[in-house]
Amino acid sequence: MSSTKYIFVTGGVTSSLGKGIIAASLAKLLQSQNFKVTIQKFDPYINVDPGTLNPYEHGECYVTDDGAETDLDLGHYERFLNVNTSQANNVTTGLIYQSVIEKERKGEFLGKTVQVIPHITNEIKDRMQLLSDSGDYDIIITEIGGTVGDIESLPYIESVRQMIWDLGKENTLAIHLTLIPFLSASGELKTKPTQHSVKKLMESGISADIIVCRTEHELSEDLREKLALFCNVKREAVIQSIDVDTIYDVPLKMREEGLDTQVLQRLKLKPKQNHDLKPWNAFLKRVRNPKNFIKIGLVGKYVELQDSYKSILESLIHAGAENETEIYVESLHSEYLESKNLKEKLENLDGLIVAPGFGERGIEGKIMAISYARLNNLPFLGICLGMQMAVIEYARNKVGLKNANSTEMVSNCKYPVIDLMESQKSITKKGGTMRLGSWDCNLIANTKSAIAYQKIHINERHRHRYEFNNKFSDQIFDQDFIISGINPETGLVEIIEYNNHPWFVGVQFHPEYKSTVLDPHPLFKAFVKASLEKKLKA
Repeated sequence: MSSTKYIFVTGGVTSSLGKGIIAASLAKLLQSQNFKVTIQKFDPYINVDPGTLNPYEHGECYVTDDGAETDLDLGHYERFLNVNTSQANNVTTGLIYQSVIEKERKGEFLGKTVQVIPHITNEIKDRMQLLSDSGDYDIIITEIGGTVGDIESLPYIESVRQMIWDLGKENTLAIHLTLIPFLSASGELKTKPTQHSVKKLMESGISADIIVCRTEHELSEDLREKLALFCNVKREAVIQSIDVDTIYDVPLKMREEGLDTQVLQRLKLKPKQNHDLKPWNAFLKRVRNPKNFIKIGLVGKYVELQDSYKSILESLIHAGAENETEIYVESLHSEYLESKNLKEKLENLDGLIVAPGFGERGIEGKIMAISYARLNNLPFLGICLGMQMAVIEYARNKVGLKNANSTEMVSNCKYPVIDLMESQKSITKKGGTMRLGSWDCNLIANTKSAIAYQKIHINERHRHRYEFNNKFSDQIFDQDFIISGINPETGLVEIIEYNNHPWFVGVQFHPEYKSTVLDPHPLFKAFVKASLEKKLKA
C-alpha cells in the first residue's frame, strides 16, 4: 500500500480559473498542519517545455534551481510553500511522448505495438509517482492543465482514473474546479456548466470527491445543495472560491470553506498540528494596511499580458509588504517610449524596473528609460536584458562608444559590449540550451548589492545566452560604473551598479524567481525601500 497520498486537481468549463492557486492554497493549508507536501503540474501541450513559447501564448517561463524551464504555476507553488520545485514538478505531453518514443527506438517495448494505452498512460503514471520515490512527501498534489473534454487532456484524465483504481480511494482524491457564471440579464448564478463538466469527468471514469466553484457572487445554501445532488458529492464537499483582492487571501478563504478538512477526512488523515499560519497572516496584515504608497514603472515588451512578468509583480508585492508600502505598477511598453514622451511617462514614477526579454523589438525604448533613470536619480533595477541594456546605455552615453550594442540585436556592431556566451556559439537547438538554473555569484563588499543581501556569496537563477563582453571591462567600468557581482568560475559579470546614484543596480540573473511570501528577495526589498525614500524626500 502506498504511503503517499495523491490529490488530483482538474478543471472544467473554461481555462484560467486558477487551478494553480487552488492547488497552492490547499498545499499551504496542509503544510501549515505539518504535512510534507509538494505540487506538480502536467501540461497537455506538445512543446517539451515552455522555454520556446512566446510569453503572449503562455505567460512567463519559470526557471527552477536545477535549470528546468517550467510553467508559471510552479512559481505560485514556490511562493506559497517557500520550498523549491524541480524538473520533476512539471511534465508536458511533449516530454511524455519524447520519452516513450526514445524507449521504443531502444527496443524497450520488445516489439509490441506502442499505444496511448498502456504505454503513454504508464509513462504519465510513472512521472506522477516519481516525486514519491524519495519518501519526502506525505501528500502530492497533481494539477492537470487544460479543461476536461480537451482532446489533449484525455491521456492525463485516463491516467488519473488508472491511478485512483491502482492505489485505491483511501490514497487518492479528485478535486474538480469549475465556473459558476452569473447572468446579469436574469440576475442568477447558473449551475448547468458545472453539472455538464462533472458529467464529462464521470464519462472518463472519474467521480469528483470535491467540487470547487469559482464565482463572483456568494453561493446560496440551496444552490450548494443542488450542486451536491446533481454532481454526486456531499454538501460539505461543494467549496466556494469567490473573487478576492489578492491571491494570498485564497488559502484563508479555502480554510473558511473547509477544503483542507474535507481533504484530510477523505484521505483518512488526522492533522499533525493545528494550523500555523501566523507568518502568512502577518504578511497579509502588512499587505492590507500599508503605511505608504509608491508608483513603480515596469518597462517591457509583453506588458499587455500581466502573466508575462508574473514573478516580478509578485516579488513587488512581497517587497512592498516588507516595507509596509502599497505598490502601483505602471506598465510601460518599451516600443512606445520615445524622446518626445519619455519625461511625461517617467517623471511621476518612484522607481523603474526594466524587464527581461529577447530580441531587438523595443530595445531603444529600454535604453532611453534607463538613461532617464540614471540621470534623474530614479531608483532602477535592470533584470537580465535590463542589465545588459544598462551597460549599453552607459557605453553609449557616458563612455562615448556611440555604436555600442549587443550582438543579439546587431551581429556585426562596432562595439559588441554584450555578446553571445562562448559556450553558446556552437549550439543550434533553441530549446533547453540557454544558461539555466542556479549559479554562484561573489559580491563586492560594501556595494548596494552586498548591503541588500547582507552577505557576499550568493546563488541565483539564470536564463540567458548573452553576457557582458569582458573585453570591454577596462573601457566601460570606472569609479562610478562598477561590477559588484561576478561568477567565481567563469568571470561572468553578474551585477553592475552606478555609484553616483541613490540606487541603480542591474543583474544578469532573475531575482524574481526566488522571492516568496515568507522570504522576499533582498534586491526587491532594497529597490522598494530606495523608491520609497525617493517618494518621502520629494
